[in-house]
Amino acid sequence: MPSRKKSRTIRVNYLTRAEGEAALRISMRDGELVDLRLEIFEPPRFFEAFLRGRESREAPDLTARICGICPVAYQMSTVHAFEQSYGITIDPAVRELRRLYMCGEWIESHALHIHMLAAPDYLGCDSILTMAEKNREAVERGLRIKQVGNAIVAALGGRSVHPVGACIGGFTRAPGRERLSGLRERLLRVRDDAVECARWVARFDLPVANRDIEFVSLRHPDEYPMNEGRIVSSKGVDAAAEDFEDCFEEHQVPYSNALHCKVKGRGPYFLGPLARINLNFDRLGPGAAAIARETGISWPSSNPYASIVARALEILYAVDEAVRVIDAYRPPDPPAAPFSVRAGVGRAITEAPRGSLYHAFETDDRGLIRAARIVPPTAQNQARIEADLRELAPELARHPQAAATRICEMAIRNYDPCISCSTHFLKLEIESH
Repeated sequence: MPSRKKSRTIRVNYLTRAEGEAALRISMRDGELVDLRLEIFEPPRFFEAFLRGRESREAPDLTARICGICPVAYQMSTVHAFEQSYGITIDPAVRELRRLYMCGEWIESHALHIHMLAAPDYLGCDSILTMAEKNREAVERGLRIKQVGNAIVAALGGRSVHPVGACIGGFTRAPGRERLSGLRERLLRVRDDAVECARWVARFDLPVANRDIEFVSLRHPDEYPMNEGRIVSSKGVDAAAEDFEDCFEEHQVPYSNALHCKVKGRGPYFLGPLARINLNFDRLGPGAAAIARETGISWPSSNPYASIVARALEILYAVDEAVRVIDAYRPPDPPAAPFSVRAGVGRAITEAPRGSLYHAFETDDRGLIRAARIVPPTAQNQARIEADLRELAPELARHPQAAATRICEMAIRNYDPCISCSTHFLKLEIESH
């Protein structure tokens, strides 16, 4: 009689540290992958539909509520898109303030991910609470760094979560020099923390996985990309931000309420800090670049697990960049450029902590939004996450439940999907038949 084939299913019922609702199912037979699905089952939130019919001036405050972790990037992509459509030229001082605003978001978001969500995996801890018992100093360092990032966002946005300070043409008001001087002192105090953070994560026992990945980010001719630049990739994409839809395409998969995205004619791609550093190392700044060389990682790196180091390096870059902006600051007068609405289409990309965030808006001659399209970085990374898990699948099938869970957690966390503060990332069930 023919031998019976051995099958195994790895089932993750709920991804509890991802913002939203998702699950993972991996089916194996005789060591071969049969099916893999990263199932995003959160009900659609309809933000693009909610925006239709609203005045364009309302959009920055509305899109800031899409994400509690990176609302600044949502505001920035929104205002840049409308400024392109309406032909608005912003004050150079406003442009610099927006870089400071983005620095604050990068600092607080990266510090949260590194110290409270990812580091416990590498240190053999089941949560930030367990890690605090073993390494209280690291946890306190992460909190100090995050608090400074929150303070920057609050100074410019009015509050640190879902800020309201940005508007089309600039800001609703500009902070005084005294307010920013206080931030400067706090930034200088945490700079050593940022350096130590980068050195600390570089000492982690990172898995080695050199993969054929297409990295994508913005690239600016003169600076590390945040709000402006061309779309570039490690495999030859070089296009204006408004040409995003000519280079990338979304498609529906039957098991997910989120669209997958790929480079047209190719496949999935990788967004985020590792992509930005790989494609912009020469723009990283002398302080962060010097520490990057100390890490022992060869940049550009094709190992997705180097993402945690890239995030730490971006914290240091953002601290240095924030100090530079504050030192040269002059309050813009007025804080926002005047403008008139008109019919048209505006498109823009900014770099959220997790990667490139694309917004497109069509307005009528009254400034009412007729159509909106938002492509967040976490959605763009989903297909790449699945590709990583496919490569890991044979290894996962050989491990018991706890080890397989940890491997899945680390693979998914490399992309820092929008997250909540739950204790465990995955509830994993392994079935053998």
